[in-house]
Amino acid sequence: QVQLVESGGGLVQAGGSLRLSCAASGRTFSLSVMGWFRQAPGKEREFVAAIRWSGGNTWYADSVKGRFTISRDMAKATVYLQANSLKPEDTALYYCATGTYFSNAPNDYRAWGQGTQVTVSS
Repeated sequence: QVQLVESGGGLVQAGGSLRLSCAASGRTFSLSVMGWFRQAPGKEREFVAAIRWSGGNTWYADSVKGRFTISRDMAKATVYLQANSLKPEDTALYYCATGTYFSNAPNDYRAWGQGTQVTVSS
């Protein structure tokens, strides 16, 4: 099993930046794809970005492309989400998750963290 713990969320003004972290522990040798998702109140959980653990390939939702950057530190078993030019519509609970292949569907990811709140004020 892999355990995931997110951190780095907070309150920021529109146009500001945050760096989210997701630290993995347990069977980290089994990591294949790490994804970030977000869920706003009353909305479905949506894909934000993902990265292939070994090759570093990345994928982004159109809504964050050019503003968010996903990266990983394999030695620390940690994945990051650098969120720049934040907008009020980015406000949500942000989760990281791990899966065996890339997908933008939450159901394809098997392990999830508890989430970190990002609030962007206008």
